[in-house]
Amino acid sequence: MARVLVPLAEGCEELEAVTVIDLLRRAEIEVVTAGLTAGPVRASRNTVLVPDTLLEAVMDRTFDMIVLPGGLPGAERLDRDERIQALLARYRAEDRFTAAICAAPKVLAGAGLLDGRSATSYPGVVTPEEFPEVNLLEMPVVVDGKLITSRGPGTAMDFALQLIESLVGKAKRDEVESALVREL
Repeated sequence: MARVLVPLAEGCEELEAVTVIDLLRRAEIEVVTAGLTAGPVRASRNTVLVPDTLLEAVMDRTFDMIVLPGGLPGAERLDRDERIQALLARYRAEDRFTAAICAAPKVLAGAGLLDGRSATSYPGVVTPEEFPEVNLLEMPVVVDGKLITSRGPGTAMDFALQLIESLVGKAKRDEVESALVREL
């Protein structure tokens, strides 16, 4: 079974976090949510999320993918967290999936993971002026090898479905998507 780590920071975008968690679990992917600090996490729209565990408790566990929800100031908190930076470096070295949505691709860009790669982000978050080495695309979801990025809350479902496809295949993605009764 595929395993995914979703770090939750105060001020994260709840629609992005919950959509990813929900859809991946529908695909029978093990999802572990980990708070940067102890206790519930108050998201950007004041929704309270209760992480499964603390980030510190899962630092040595192996996951197939790490997914960074966006939102502000959540993405900024992820960016400043040394544990997140260590995990990103480890996932890069181990050639594991790394995914980010909305403002969180800036965390990947700042860590150098997007250098020479194609990516997307919330408009104006990752800019050519600040990150000229990133091939910035205005698409809902961009997959470049094991790096997956997305634009924002409105693309969260497409993003989560792409994560499913990347981890466990198109058939499982189609199965989950069909049950959602999405009009395309």
